Amino acid sequence: MIRNHREAGRATIWVVALLAGIAACAGTVWLLGTIVDRKSEARSAETRQVEVTEVSTDPVPWGVNWPHQFDGYLSTAGDRFYGGSSALPDSKLDAQPWLKRLYAGYAFSIDYREARGHAYMLYDQRVTERVTKRSQSGACLHCHASTTVAYRRVGLEAMGEPADEAALASGLRMDAVTRGFEEVSTKPYEEVLRIVMETPDGTPDETEPLFPAPSVEGHERVALPDGGEGLSEAHPVACLDCHDPATMAIRVTRPGFVQGIAALARSDAPVPHLPSIERWRSGNRESDYDPNRDATHQEMRSYVCGQCHVEYYCANKMVLTFPWENGLRAEDLEKQWEEQVFPDGTPFFDYLHAETGTPVFKAQHPEFELWSQGIHARSGVSCSDCHMPYERVGAMKLSTHDVASPLERVHAACRTCHPVAEADLRGRVATIQSNTGALLERAAGAMTDMLDAILAAQAAGVDDEVLAPVYDLQRKAMWRLDYISSENSLGFHADQEAARVLAESIDYSRKAQAAALEARARSGPSAAR
Repeated sequence: MIRNHREAGRATIWVVALLAGIAACAGTVWLLGTIVDRKSEARSAETRQVEVTEVSTDPVPWGVNWPHQFDGYLSTAGDRFYGGSSALPDSKLDAQPWLKRLYAGYAFSIDYREARGHAYMLYDQRVTERVTKRSQSGACLHCHASTTVAYRRVGLEAMGEPADEAALASGLRMDAVTRGFEEVSTKPYEEVLRIVMETPDGTPDETEPLFPAPSVEGHERVALPDGGEGLSEAHPVACLDCHDPATMAIRVTRPGFVQGIAALARSDAPVPHLPSIERWRSGNRESDYDPNRDATHQEMRSYVCGQCHVEYYCANKMVLTFPWENGLRAEDLEKQWEEQVFPDGTPFFDYLHAETGTPVFKAQHPEFELWSQGIHARSGVSCSDCHMPYERVGAMKLSTHDVASPLERVHAACRTCHPVAEADLRGRVATIQSNTGALLERAAGAMTDMLDAILAAQAAGVDDEVLAPVYDLQRKAMWRLDYISSENSLGFHADQEAARVLAESIDYSRKAQAAALEARARSGPSAAR
């Protein structure tokens, strides 16, 4: 009896062992199969179904080859491209009425709205009243459209070389791109838009824009020279602007950035966050610093964003310019504008302030410059690390392409470096931005008090020659306020730097206010009896 039980126990053990072995073998086979499948997925990600070339500004063919990245790009339009009265984002002029006084005399005092995704870049520009109610320069399209091919076409034509589609598709030709950029920078917006629309985009049989352009209630599109309405071959910033179609390597294509970063490299300004510039400076300097040749891959992951998210001159009196000859701080840029002259020899300015008549500078959106002063830049963190963080799709490691706020995916964008609770990270961001916002409003209050004091002095008959030092202070105060107000991180890219710049704005505004009040008092009737 005991023997039978022992034999039964041994049999059970053998059965269990057999089943465990079968399960282990099956698991191993499944694992090997999964590995093969994932490797196959990774390889298939590089298999091209459609040819893309240096003329392919239309992102649709790229989407056939790289569908995951394309889905991210499409999502920059949100769930749908809104029509009707909701087609445009909220007005900043309504939320912050002091902006109308800051920009008095400039087109931004007419229409200035919250920013939104890359999908809207060209559409929103075409319907903004800054363009439809004021004549603008075609230089604005440097960043709002996929312009590289159009620039190259105009450049090749100006250089007396073939500019047909085959020639355009054959290579980037930065010399031709730069020549075309210089040729069209001062032309009217409508003319340059037409050039972009008439340039091949790689899909000759498809002329509908990827993102439709519905009518906007209360807004008209900018009129085109021939009365046309469709955007045809014109596209907002797309794959070709940041990627080499042959290798998919990221690259810089905007001439404004190429010229600006070369000027920065030639300067003595410290740029510890850009080690390739430091290496270039210690070399023979036989040729200008070239980001596509000299920059590291990690630097390029910020440079592709810095092509557009920067301060620059964008009007019709001279070629679009990045003011980086002295460095990347707010006062470095200001110094270049102070020393800049237009081609006719007159001093540089962006607009005459409509209330005081003072020539002032207009900051655009200096995200790259402010980021350069922050802890993330000094730590080697690129723009893409936060706004296009990596994600896993099967076996593939991809950079997300919806170019969103890091707060949209805190785990991937922030917790890779900051292993703390998500709520804590969100709280840090909220604190920085609320503090910057409060300081911004105080600077705006100081600015409006300054303007009131200057207007009162002018009304009292104080001569402009006496007020000249006050006007200089006004320009400095407004430049700094505009610099942080126009930068789209609300101080997060470099919170201490943003606070410093706003503190200087307040200081200059109060000095100007005091000087204007003093000048008015001196010009009044004598109190002596």
